[in-house]
Amino acid sequence: MQRLAGQRLAGQRLAGKRALVTGGARGIGLAMARAFRAEGARVVVADRSVAGFAEAGVAAVAMDVSHQDGIDAGVAAALGILNGIDVLVNNAGVYDLAPIVDVTRESYDRLFAVNVAGTLFTMQAVARVMIAQGSGGRIINLASQAGRRGEPLGSVYCATKAAVISLTQSAGLNLIGHGITVNAIAPGVIESDMWDHVDALFAKAEGLEIGEKKRQVAAGVPFGRFGTGDEVAAMAVFLASDAAAYVVGQTYGVDGGNWMA
Repeated sequence: MQRLAGQRLAGQRLAGKRALVTGGARGIGLAMARAFRAEGARVVVADRSVAGFAEAGVAAVAMDVSHQDGIDAGVAAALGILNGIDVLVNNAGVYDLAPIVDVTRESYDRLFAVNVAGTLFTMQAVARVMIAQGSGGRIINLASQAGRRGEPLGSVYCATKAAVISLTQSAGLNLIGHGITVNAIAPGVIESDMWDHVDALFAKAEGLEIGEKKRQVAAGVPFGRFGTGDEVAAMAVFLASDAAAYVVGQTYGVDGGNWMA
C-alpha cells in the first residue's frame, strides 16, 4: 500500500510547484486549482471576493487585478503563503456585450482594466518574483477563441483577448531568457458561471429565453457540446509541467473544434 502511494506521488507532474491562480474561486479557475493540487502543487487562488471559499488544500487571497494596489497586495499575500511562485495562471476576466454604437466608456475601461492591464501587471509582478528566485517559471494567460475573431456584439471583449494573445507572444520572447515560459489557453464555450452571465446578456440583447443562447451555441460546436473546466485545466497542467519546457509564446485552443489556429 505504501509503495502504491509512493508511485502516485512520483507520477505527479507538478510535485513541489507553487502556483497562483487568479480568478480562481470558481469556474475554470477553480477547476485549474483543483487539477494543479491533484498533480502535487501547492496552490493559492486569488479573486475579488474569497468570502466563504472552502476548498481542501487550496488557500485563497483577496485580489482585485483592476488596480495595481490590488495586484501588489494579492501577490504579496500569495508569497506569504507559498514562500515563492513557480506557476502563475492569469485567469481573472470579465465580459460584456453591446453593438458598436452602444459601447460605453465605462464598459470599455472595465474590460481593458481587468482583461488586459490585469493580465499584464499581474504577469509583471510575478515575473519579477520568478526572476529573483532564479529558477525559471511558468506563466499561463487565459485568452479566448474570441481573441482570434470578431463577434458582432463582443467587440471590446474580443479586442481584450486579442491583446492577451499578443502580450503572451511578446512576454514569451522577453522572459524566456530567464527560464520563464509564457503561453496562453484560448477556451471556446465552457460550462461555467461566466457563460451563465453571457447567456443572460444575450437573452436581454436578442430577446431570447434564458438558456436559449447556450443551446444555440452548443449546437454549433463541432464536438457537439460545451467544454468543461476540467478540459481547460488539463491543458493548463501540461503548460505548467516540465513537458512544456520548450513551448514559448503559444496560444492553445481548447474549443471542441470551433476555431482552427
